[in-house]
Order: sequence, then C-alpha cells, then structure tokens
Amino acid sequence: MMHPAFIPGAVAVVTGGAAGIGLAAAKKLASLGLRVCIADLGADRLARAREAVVAVAAGGDADVMTSETDVSRVEALVALEAAVTARFGGTNILLNNAGIGPRSTVLGPAESWARTIDVNLWGVLHGTQVFVPRMIEQGRPGLVINTGSKQGITTPPGNPAYNVSKAGVKAFTEALQHELRNTPGCQISAHLLIPGFVFTELTGSGRTDKPAGAWTPEQTIDFMMERLAANDFYILCPDNEVPRSLDERRILWAAGDIVENRPPLSRWHPDYAEAFKAFASQRK
Repeated sequence: MMHPAFIPGAVAVVTGGAAGIGLAAAKKLASLGLRVCIADLGADRLARAREAVVAVAAGGDADVMTSETDVSRVEALVALEAAVTARFGGTNILLNNAGIGPRSTVLGPAESWARTIDVNLWGVLHGTQVFVPRMIEQGRPGLVINTGSKQGITTPPGNPAYNVSKAGVKAFTEALQHELRNTPGCQISAHLLIPGFVFTELTGSGRTDKPAGAWTPEQTIDFMMERLAANDFYILCPDNEVPRSLDERRILWAAGDIVENRPPLSRWHPDYAEAFKAFASQRK
C-alpha cells in the first residue's frame, strides 16, 4: 500500500536533496514515476545527485530538475516554487529536509546559532509558507514532510542550537497539521519525520564506513513510506541500536522532568542515572 499522493506524474520537491536522506527520498519518488525537483547548495553536488536520480527515474531525464537553493532565504524559496510550477505545473509533495549541524554551546558561537536556526527552522517555515497555499488551491492529495530529530524532543546536551531548531520544527509541524485538517476542502497533510541514527554527510563526521548501529538513508525512507501509508504524523524511526520501545521511554522520561519537577535533562544527571535505567528497562 502507498499514500494516495504518491502517484505517477505527481511532483515532489526535496530540499537538502543532494545527499543523505534527501537524496534517498528523491531516488525513491523518482523510481515510482513522480517528477522530482532536488534543491540544495553546490553545483557539483547537485549534478551528481541529478545523475543518480535520473538513473532510477521511471520517466527519465525529463522528470528530474535541480535548483541551487539556500532555504534560509525566503526569496530563494519563492524562486524555487515558481521554477517548479513553470516546469511541472505545481507541487504535490514537499519534503522540507535541508539541515545543518555545526557545533554550539548555549554561549555561542553566535554564527553557528544564526545559521542553524536560519536553515533548520526558517528553511522549514519558508518552504511551507511559500509552497503550501498553491498546494491547497490545486485541490489534490498532497504531503508536507518536515524532517525533525529526536534531539528536538529529548534535547540531549551537546548541541543546543541544533536541538532548539528541531524542537521548533516539531512545534511548527504540529501546528501546521492542525491548521491543514481544519481547512475546508484541504487534501494536504503534514507529517514529522524523526530519523534515528542515519549514516549521512551530517552524521558521518568524516567516516567512510557505516557504523553497525546506523541505518542507511534508504532504510529511513522505506520506513517513512510505510508509515505514511498508515497515515502516521509522528514518523519515529528506529535504527540498529535503538528500538522504538527505548525511544518511547526516553521521550516519556523527558516529559516527566516537567511533571515530576525533576532537574532539566535529568536523564544525564548523576542523581537520576539509576532511576532512568530502571525506567528505560520497563515495557508498557
């Protein structure tokens, strides 16, 4: 089974589509007969991505386009939407996937914070606000899939700028789906993709061999397609190290910090280490 938006001839726009999860999505959708626009930065990266997608595209070269697009700039998204409409007639599936992860602490660097928020959060806002009005007007089934992160839910220590950006994506996508389902005649739905440990340019840190615990981008997209067919909003992906059951316990514990009035990020607090260990070993 497949979500009704994934029909031959439908149009998908994938930001951050030149590598990783975005490229895997572009290849999967093109192989199903969809027309695909890959948006990213770097002419060489886009050329390599285009070649890889055309190689599997059911419709061949004519059904694949690329665009060098900085999603942090709203005018770039306006130009992208116009170019896709001119080439393919409109958009049915929008995958707001572009993301970066420079290191940060709560005290800086300011440039890392600004760029992370601009790409990871404003990129999703810009993409949605520019593309979705016309998608609704078309009156056809469609999808907005925003790539979040477990770090936007449990907010582990280590990179607060990234966590803040992805927490914002979660809150924004929840609000988006609420508004879409309450818009008369709207056939567009929003979904939050929450990858597990996926071996990509962003997570690889220079490694060339996939760690045993990581999923491939292709596994992640196959799981996404399966859960979209089931109409899941929260597409919570496992990996080879962490099953869904453990993710659920981690998420519940994080919410429990508020309800139980524990210190923030108590999962990493030495006074709560044994309590979390016992909690995580429980099964619902």
